[in-house]
Amino acid sequence: MISKVCSIELPVGEHLVIYRNRIVCENSTGREGRIAIVSGIHGDELEGQYVCYEMIRRLKEHPEHLKGIVDIYPQLNPLGIDMANRNVPKLEMDMNRIFPGSSQGAVMERVAAAVVNDIAGADICLDIHASDTYVREIPQVRISSEFGQKLLPFAKLLNTDMIWLNASATVHESTLAHSLNMLGVPALVVEMGLGMRVNRVYGDQVVDGIFHLMHEMGLWTGPVIAVREPAVSTDGEVEFIRAQHAGIFLPEISHQHFVQQGEKIGEIVEALTGTVKQEIRAKKAGIVFTLREYPFVYEGALLARILSNTVEGRKF
Repeated sequence: MISKVCSIELPVGEHLVIYRNRIVCENSTGREGRIAIVSGIHGDELEGQYVCYEMIRRLKEHPEHLKGIVDIYPQLNPLGIDMANRNVPKLEMDMNRIFPGSSQGAVMERVAAAVVNDIAGADICLDIHASDTYVREIPQVRISSEFGQKLLPFAKLLNTDMIWLNASATVHESTLAHSLNMLGVPALVVEMGLGMRVNRVYGDQVVDGIFHLMHEMGLWTGPVIAVREPAVSTDGEVEFIRAQHAGIFLPEISHQHFVQQGEKIGEIVEALTGTVKQEIRAKKAGIVFTLREYPFVYEGALLARILSNTVEGRKF
């Protein structure tokens, strides 16, 4: 059943509307468990649109296997998605920096408060993101170490390639996931792919994981796949590789490639003089889980991230 979470009139005479699609099991008793799946907080991250579509398609195909409630919120920032803008257009506001919001606040604060209020009480929430338009990410779950002990068992069920435990100091307290965790709703951030794109292979991988999670929670009785075992990291086990010069980045490895210590990752070249400005090599051995796709770089631009606590031959 599709319903409005909130509808707010805008100065231009239009309405900002957030929709929810609630799918309820047959013969509901009102005591079923509930999972919330949200996406579209950032308008240039579209991977979650496919995840929401595929979740609904599979649930409609076999409604007899559903034993709970699935709430799907595909577009929390519909204006941003309409304009392919990461932030809320005109306001230039990052929606994921205003949670939990306020029912008495400005427009987007009221929207954020309505979303949190609607999700409150769920047994778990998955916030689906993509990377930006510059770098590609393998499917991963990102959780704050503050809630790591509680969330890690759920994260391991989601069929992602890795789990990134972030130090609490690096986690923004005004995100949807943090706000929900503070309210007692286990909330995990799933990130994958590339901004402005849809990778169906990654999307299917995550959807398979969501159904596996639902099966373990007693919300789904249909067949599920055996999920892969993710690598689990901390901030200290991730090497960030950044550009030291402006120019064109030419990678010499593929995404998800296992690099040896000292192996060449790529180089930054200058088109005007035909010279190599920087040769990039890995300081540690590990899996390249982030790799830059957009070739032009400035000094300090992120080129790659390497997960160094894994072993060669690990299947991703």
